[in-house]
Amino acid sequence: MKTPRILIAGTGSGSGKTTLACGILSALKQRGMRLSACKCGPDYIDPMFYRTLLGIPSRNLDSFFSGRDFILHQLTRGIYDLTLIEGVMGYYDGIRIGGTAGSSYEIAAGTGTPAILMLPCRGMAYTAAALVGGMASFRHDSHIRGVILNNTSASAYSRLKPVIENDTGIPVLGYLPFNKEYSLNSRRLGLVMPSEISDIKRKLNAIGKTVSETVDLDGILALAESAPEIAVTPYKKEEAVKPDVKIGIAKDKAFCFYYTENFELLRSLGCELVEFSPLSDTCLPDGISGLILGGGYPELYAKQLSENTAMLGSVKQALKNGLPCLAECGGFLYLHRIMEGEDGNKYPMAGIIDAEAFRTEKLQRFGYITLEAENCDNPFFAGRIRGHEFHYWDSTDSGMSAAAENTSGKRWRCMHVTDTLCAGFPHLYYPSNPEFAARFVSLCKEGA
Repeated sequence: MKTPRILIAGTGSGSGKTTLACGILSALKQRGMRLSACKCGPDYIDPMFYRTLLGIPSRNLDSFFSGRDFILHQLTRGIYDLTLIEGVMGYYDGIRIGGTAGSSYEIAAGTGTPAILMLPCRGMAYTAAALVGGMASFRHDSHIRGVILNNTSASAYSRLKPVIENDTGIPVLGYLPFNKEYSLNSRRLGLVMPSEISDIKRKLNAIGKTVSETVDLDGILALAESAPEIAVTPYKKEEAVKPDVKIGIAKDKAFCFYYTENFELLRSLGCELVEFSPLSDTCLPDGISGLILGGGYPELYAKQLSENTAMLGSVKQALKNGLPCLAECGGFLYLHRIMEGEDGNKYPMAGIIDAEAFRTEKLQRFGYITLEAENCDNPFFAGRIRGHEFHYWDSTDSGMSAAAENTSGKRWRCMHVTDTLCAGFPHLYYPSNPEFAARFVSLCKEGA
């Protein structure tokens, strides 16, 4: 299947990949092109920017979560003039130091996608050529087919472009000047979310305008067209499944970390997903037979969440009455008896988990994990499911119902699992074990 595509790579986190990706998408959208975007790795926030720009869901391409065929099928789920894939961290950075498994390079190589290197050049001159040459030759099939210079001026670009191209043979396709006006701010867990930026549409338009002036968009499109056809059976949209169960989905600024693929799997199992806001609504949606409390930033809104006693009471009563519930990370914190907020104060929460959630000064259990039940009576787990953890908050009781193992082989106990509740810090990727989602849906349908 013909799928024009490119991958935006970086030398490391903070190299400007998301800014460039958004700029390219914004500029090409203004040309009236049909576009889609994907993100390498488990990141939630970058896809939010793509959805804000394009109005359609963005997908995660993650080789730890899923196999190559699944990733290729994700790239064939629509017909677009261009699919842009944003890399993660540095181009060759993967699950372990010394290997490229789980890296952006692995995605580019596995999907035959040309990569464009975003190279930060502030305070740099001829060394830029050395970095480009080194990155492109580090693997014989690096797939690096172009470079864009970040944080450089027009005059510096005009001098660097011919030198880099002459010394490396890699086309230089443009540059981005330093401009704090359209920089995307970060916090400890990544970029600030689009919903928190009051003028996000103006900012994205500004980035697009700059890219249209300083980047060779036609060269990028030609590079995307050069990508080989994807040699898998094209994705065929499943026949519409008539929903026979409603699942409530917590969705607002406090709870917003969700994978498109998780939702698609749930819908294929007959779920109607009904969004609600724990921040502003006063009760759970009518008629739901299950509840999902996703991750996000509840600690930033702890006071507001705690003061919404009507919603807290609705959630607590529903779960005590046996409503099946999946709660991940931020959603897990929301179910605690007490949660420390970003402001350092302690706030009452739903009280389903008789424990306190508190802030720490460093990341806790950061990285990919594989989970399996500690006993065969676990109603949710069938075999292993993959996910990741990335949080600064911890709990006085993280649970003991499942065993987690990270990619270095370290194991620990976690998760609170009952007949109807599965709650803990791990963010789970349902397609890595569809039976997990099927069991949850089955519990919801039994109680419908």
